[in-house]
Amino acid sequence: MSKQRKQVLILGGNFAGLGAAQKIRDHAGDGVDITLVDRKAYLDYIPNIPLEVFEGRDPSSTMHMDLIGPLAREKVAFRQAEVLGIDLDARRVRVRPNERPGSTDYWIGYDILVIALGARLAYDEIEGFAEHGHSVSDAFLANRLIDYLENEYRGGPIAVGSARFTQGSKGRPPWLPTALAACEGPPVEVSLALAHWLQTHGKGGPKNITIFTPAPMIAEDAGEKVVGQLLTAASAMGFGYMNDTRDIVRLTAKGIEFADGRSLEAELKIVFPNWKPHAFLHGLPICDEAGFVVTDLLMRNPDHPEVFACGDAAALTVPKLGAIGHQQTDIVGRQIARDLGVMKPAQADTPFAPEVVCIGDMGGGKAFYIHADAWYGGKLQELRMGRLPYLQKVAYKEVFFRTGGRVPGWALPTAEWMSEQVSG
Repeated sequence: MSKQRKQVLILGGNFAGLGAAQKIRDHAGDGVDITLVDRKAYLDYIPNIPLEVFEGRDPSSTMHMDLIGPLAREKVAFRQAEVLGIDLDARRVRVRPNERPGSTDYWIGYDILVIALGARLAYDEIEGFAEHGHSVSDAFLANRLIDYLENEYRGGPIAVGSARFTQGSKGRPPWLPTALAACEGPPVEVSLALAHWLQTHGKGGPKNITIFTPAPMIAEDAGEKVVGQLLTAASAMGFGYMNDTRDIVRLTAKGIEFADGRSLEAELKIVFPNWKPHAFLHGLPICDEAGFVVTDLLMRNPDHPEVFACGDAAALTVPKLGAIGHQQTDIVGRQIARDLGVMKPAQADTPFAPEVVCIGDMGGGKAFYIHADAWYGGKLQELRMGRLPYLQKVAYKEVFFRTGGRVPGWALPTAEWMSEQVSG
């Protein structure tokens, strides 16, 4: 590393962290040294885990992409360690190497800090989850679910839905609504794909499944028009639906108890928890009261302009959606290039304008595609279902892996255009 170059430290190496490293290198060039810290040496391709497991593949072998190689090609140093704390005044981060147990702690300094650590999924705060709950948010849980379905499931009722999301308010722009669930694309996707799996394996179908939400309307960020279309289709297929549950109180052998006083009988409980910031972020002056990093619309903290955030760790990322994090990483790269004087403000200062882009598996080689900004005050509400969105979901992952995360800039806009012009 060069003392003459600015030292950029990125915390987190999944979609937002890798994307930020690539965009900073694209826009800032060799004017910075970049170091990325993550607790694991691979990227976890979370969006396709349900598709993989319901199609009979082990996501621990198909959804993990080597992180070190792609970073090395970008001239980004990788350090495998747990992030333990941030000293904002001294501009340094405390880490503990975790390749082997027993390490002491170290400090890594920075000139520019990018927080892209994602969020902590608080399954441990749902009473009864370990004994009675299932999910698909990582390979371990997905494989545990499919083992249960194949070997223990008796054909009883199934509940799929979310716990309440705790969102902060500090620094939140007036156009950003309060979400009651962190991201409800996964419950919808899992319900549809699971119904097809049950039918294929002679164990039931949509009538076994009730979808629930803590909000007045599931997937509210997709817009009322899109949700109305989804609910109409789901009702016609035989799915049950329960809204306004407010939160999950506990899981039991018999079902789920909700904060609104109702309960739902279920042999199988597939739930998605509250998304919470990592503990060391709580109480830092750069964070809101929930612990998410506060930024302006250029993804920069107002009080510490050397600190950026993108992806799920950022307070502006609502819902917690990969496409939104992708939008934010480009802003971060441009802002750092602007600070270095290699990009003009007119090019760098385009503010964050979120759009929901979601492709979810439906089973049987079909998927749904949602593109919307109505939740943020816009007019866009697009829903398509069919084989084309499925092919796009699979193809995007393949291109991502083959390019080390460097999906061509035309790929996402082209996918959006095709899905909106051609129905399945």
